[in-house]
Order: sequence, then structure tokens, then C-alpha cells
Amino acid sequence: MKKYLAMILALVMALSLVACGDKKDDSADNSDGDTASGRVYWLNFKPEADETLQKVAAMYTEKTGVPVTVVTAASGTYNETLTAEMDKSAPPTLFVVGNQAAVGTWGDYCYDLSGTAVANELNTDAYNLYDADGKLCSIGYCYECYGIIVNEDLLEKAGYTLGDITNFETLKAVAEDIHARASELGFDAFTSSSMSDDSSWRFTGHLANLEYYYESVDDPDAWKECPSSIKGTYMQNYKNLWDLYINNSAVNPADLAAGGFDAADEFGKEQAVFYQNGSWEWAKLTGTGDGQYGLDNLSMIPFYCGVAGEENAGLNCGTENCWAVNAKASEEDIQATLEFMNWMVTDPEVSRMLVDEFAAMPYKQAAESTNGFLADANDYTTNGNYIMPWVTNFQPNVDAYRAALVSAMNQYDADQSDANWELVKTAFVDGWATQYAAANG
Repeated sequence: MKKYLAMILALVMALSLVACGDKKDDSADNSDGDTASGRVYWLNFKPEADETLQKVAAMYTEKTGVPVTVVTAASGTYNETLTAEMDKSAPPTLFVVGNQAAVGTWGDYCYDLSGTAVANELNTDAYNLYDADGKLCSIGYCYECYGIIVNEDLLEKAGYTLGDITNFETLKAVAEDIHARASELGFDAFTSSSMSDDSSWRFTGHLANLEYYYESVDDPDAWKECPSSIKGTYMQNYKNLWDLYINNSAVNPADLAAGGFDAADEFGKEQAVFYQNGSWEWAKLTGTGDGQYGLDNLSMIPFYCGVAGEENAGLNCGTENCWAVNAKASEEDIQATLEFMNWMVTDPEVSRMLVDEFAAMPYKQAAESTNGFLADANDYTTNGNYIMPWVTNFQPNVDAYRAALVSAMNQYDADQSDANWELVKTAFVDGWATQYAAANG
């Protein structure tokens, strides 16, 4: 894992400011419960982690007597939920500030984490976010990768191996052949690409990263911070993959807007070979028991989209999961929250639970990752492939921006005309400038 971090973290986009400061020791162990004070209210960003986090909260309260509440925002509603909760008399003490735009919005609410025990446990600075004055506003609590998940057993049944797919041309040929033979094979090429809130983020966020990433390679100076506008240079490449997804699936593209599809279940039940998602799906897809599928021959491949030299591409690696502590909470609540955070990343049993949920945590004493998709990311890096950092984190006014993109994509999916694709490009490119202006005045 250390080797993995050394290789991959040097390649992800991160700020390099260093902040220093003395903080009250927040590593105390209140295991007797009689010195407990303060409260912890964690507004959780990851719906899929809710069950695990509720268990962790209960364990800490039993151990220390400190009340820990975990509230999980519904998928796609975190910003609205955070705004509403911060206006209450007992607001979150622990929340997520996952990108530089969020630092701009919530920086005044962020306690300076430099010098705290939990920050000192980090084994990298690569996932941390600072404000313009060098204040450490938030720290990464997990890192992930995403791409296209492949069921290699089904791929083999269709007559192919993973080595047959090295770029968009070969991915397209394989996917279209599988789709054409779906009735005889008993499975299709891609899972559904539902555009409801519980799924559309995979495409308006993650898939969109390929366009932003390649733009940032062309003009890195323009992407040192959120640019006020984008060019849309690689919109055709975005379209390449999107068309491949929606036209080589068992679901009629015109039906995607209504939602109601469960791509994870389709993939878990081996109804499709390809499924765009991330490393957080590893446990669900490979584990056994309720809600898990027990698949045992999975890999993740890059976003092959027709860009020159993409044979050397790797996976999209980074995070938008960064803890911030509410600076406007009481001193007792701040210290209780810092102690809780430090416990999560240093306690062997708890960090094992969290790593199994999150895939990996960038802390010195955290449990080792057993996630195969992160191992794939490591293999690409070891072989000299480039990593695609999460440039998506720059999206301005993210919820409004993505909502407009969903609307345009729904219109295109129902009628795949050139005119309707122009609406997608407008939402994608012009929508960026519009939302940047709205967010920055």
C-alpha cells in the first residue's frame, strides 16, 4: 500500500500549501466514559456507508459516553442538506468540504485542522484542501478510483479477454458484438445508465471527468484553480462513450430519464459485462451475504474514449471525501469531534471496518486495503500508465450545473439527433460559465 501511495499520490492534483499551528491535544482516550464531554454530529456524504457509520457511532458512544449522531444526506442533495442543517441550533460538527469550490463556500465554517492529532496521522497531503490564507480546511478520509468495471467471466463467455480491449476502438467493437448477440449469450454489454438522482452522478460527474482532465492536460495553468470557462475540446470523446453505453444495453435509451433501474443489481446478477462505477462497489460486488453478489473475477479498465495515446491511460483516482470540523461549534464539540476522528483512523477494529467500506484511507495506522479495483489502479501506474485525477472536483455550483446537464442528456437520449447533442454541449460548456458566474458573483 505504501508503494501504491507513493506512486499514485504524486500524480493526483492537489494543493501544495503547508499550514502550521499548535492545537490542543485531541488524542485523549475517554474509554472510561467519565470524562466525556461535547457531542459529535456527522453529516455523512456517502449514502452507501450509512449502515457502517451508524455502527461506528454506536461503538464510540459505548466506549466514551460521547453522543455521536450520523445523519446521511440523500444522494445528490448534500449541499442543500448541509445548508439547511447549518442553520439549525445544533448544526453538524463534522461535515464534508470536498473541493475548492466548497472551500470558497464553507471556508469560514472550517476549523483549522493543521497540527491536530488526526491531521498528524495522515500519510500524505495530497487529498487536503486549504483556503487562500493557508488554513487547512479539510482532510481526505478516503481515496478512490473509478472507471469501467468488467466481469471477465462473462467477457470470456463472449469470446474475449481483457487484453483485447486497449482503446476505444477495441472497446466499441467488443461491446457492439456482445450487444448484437445478447439474446444468445444471455447477457448484454453495458448495464443501464439511469438518469435519476441515484445514478446520473456517474455520468454528469465521473464520466465528465474525461473531458475536464484532457483539457487540463492541454492547458495546466488554466486548471490550477477552477477556470471561469471551459472549451469543450473533448466533448466528442465524452459522446463516444455515452453513445456506447446507452446503445449497447438492454434498456431503451428513451426510458433512461424516468429512472427506476438498478445497474449494480444488473451487474451483480451477471446481466451485463460492463458497468461504470468505482472502487466503492468492490465489497458489494465481491462479498457474500445479504445485498452482496459474490462475483470473483472483476477488473476495472480506463475511460477509453478515442483520445490519442489512450492505450497508456490509467484509472480516475482521487477523492471528494474530505472531513471538515465546524469552527462555529462549541470548543467542547470541536474537541469531541477531533477525538472521534482520531479514534476512527487509529483504532485497528474501526479502521478495518471503515477501510472495508471506503476501500482505502490515507492514514498511517489505518488498516490495509483489500480492494481489487485499487490494485488495478496500482498496476496501471506500475506499468507507466497515466492517472486521470478528479478534475471534476472543480465543477462550479455543482448541483445546478449537473441538473442542467441531466435535462439536456435526457432530451438527447430520447432523440439522438445532432441538434439535441448541441444542447448537451451547451449545458456542458456554456453551463460551466453560467454556474461559475453564479457561484462567484
